[in-house]
Amino acid sequence: MTDNTGKIGWVDMTVDNAGELCDFYAAVVGFKPQAVDMGDYSDFNMTMPGNGEAVAGICHSRGSNADLPPGWLAYFIVADIDASARACSDAGGKLLVEPRGVGGGRFCVIEDPAGAVAALYQE
Repeated sequence: MTDNTGKIGWVDMTVDNAGELCDFYAAVVGFKPQAVDMGDYSDFNMTMPGNGEAVAGICHSRGSNADLPPGWLAYFIVADIDASARACSDAGGKLLVEPRGVGGGRFCVIEDPAGAVAALYQE
């Protein structure tokens, strides 16, 4: 098994107008939006036009994403989400979203001491 610790495993964006931004990034980057059913609305995986691989997400500021700040969010892969969340706080950062399950793993959202926001993901 490959150790992916430290790798960026995913990027997504949480915004009020996800559908409009899908159209923007489809025109500018060439992504192909693929709807992801969230119950009463859809978020979007952005796929590569050549092979259909999902490489990013554009999400509505609803449900579990309601409290996330707008903008692109990188998900850094960590070995132990709970230990990394504690290390964030111990090193002067803030835990914005507590560790919780998603997509076969667990993630949390942190703010570093400079105010930059990122996510941590444990596979």
